[in-house]
Amino acid sequence: MPQTLAQKILQSHSDDAITADGQIIRCRVSLVLANDITAPLSIQSFNEMGATRVFDNNKIALLMDHFTPQKDIASANQVLISRKFAKEQNITHYYEGGNCGVEHAFLPEQGLVGPGDLVVGADSHTCTYGGIGAFATGMGSTDIAGAMALGETWLKVPPTIRVNITGVMPKWLRGKDLMLLLIGKIGVDGGLYRALEFGGPVIDALPVEGRLTMANMAIEAGAKVGLFAVDALTRDYCAEHGRPGARALAADPGAPYEQAVNLDITDQEPVVACPHIPSNVKPVSEVKNAAIQQVIIGSCTNGRFSDMRDAAEVLRGRKVDKNVRCIVLPATPAVWKQCLREGLMDVFMDAGCIVGPATCGPCLGGHMGILGDGERAVATTNRNFKGRMGSLDSEVYLASPVVAAASAIAGHVAGPAQI
Repeated sequence: MPQTLAQKILQSHSDDAITADGQIIRCRVSLVLANDITAPLSIQSFNEMGATRVFDNNKIALLMDHFTPQKDIASANQVLISRKFAKEQNITHYYEGGNCGVEHAFLPEQGLVGPGDLVVGADSHTCTYGGIGAFATGMGSTDIAGAMALGETWLKVPPTIRVNITGVMPKWLRGKDLMLLLIGKIGVDGGLYRALEFGGPVIDALPVEGRLTMANMAIEAGAKVGLFAVDALTRDYCAEHGRPGARALAADPGAPYEQAVNLDITDQEPVVACPHIPSNVKPVSEVKNAAIQQVIIGSCTNGRFSDMRDAAEVLRGRKVDKNVRCIVLPATPAVWKQCLREGLMDVFMDAGCIVGPATCGPCLGGHMGILGDGERAVATTNRNFKGRMGSLDSEVYLASPVVAAASAIAGHVAGPAQI
């Protein structure tokens, strides 16, 4: 029978014949990952289930990215647990300190995930890798422990929602805007345990880093995975990042979609997701009198080099408002070095930004950018729930890097056209 992209990838990792959505199948995994927050829980479960060795020391990735550098004794001890386990198990892909980046930017960049892979991770934004045609999804730490021990897991084959995006891409619109528009249309539960399969002429032309941004936020629509076909852009990206030889991969004609969602983005202005839910999406020009105290440019959603370049384009020759702290966090050491080579660090520093390390940091209210009572931020991160970035009385607006940079200059929520 014709298959969706999700069905095709899952079938390639399972001996169970997929005959319908909703079927539960056993799957072989390509990579299992965890971070400094979730790895210790997985390690505890691994030990409690009586496991002694991971199934393949080359197919486990542990990245100490959420509290890098460690902010207190508790976070330092989390890393100690992870480091000890990595050493005991001779895990190849253990990353810490200056060799580590924000996991969902770092792994594709290093070629550790690729098209057709099945990836499970103890982090909800593992779905990022769907941007390069991998079936990737987040799981709880106990499930991750099982996958580390066995090299397999069970999954329910998700129904697929086809998302077709058409029209002419306006100058300042980015992948972040496309995803926010979709979430605004279908809601935070509109894709619940579904695969979102993206297509259409706008997607065909969208750079891979924009696709990774969109796939990253599939979970914000409740989806199990967000998937993009493997095309020439994907294959070129993977070849440049240590995964040459990727084959084209797409859904079959006549694949069984649960529904189709169509978006025409012609003349669409940039948008923001207003507090306190990612579906509260409004055009940036409609957000009036929203003074801000902080801007975050970075994270696994928008910390890649194209995001840094976008922010620098808006910030160049301008100054951050004196009442705003603008924090720039390139997502990986490679992005950091590329920013240095191209002079973007000078742009950020001259504008009055604070430039920090490759860390998740403020995204989850961890450190390096906590909001106080009544403070408001514009962030290129993926969630804006109440208290997500600090005080329960603070507010977070989600936006693309160009909107975040423009807001830093304006001192209030604003788009690049407004400055």
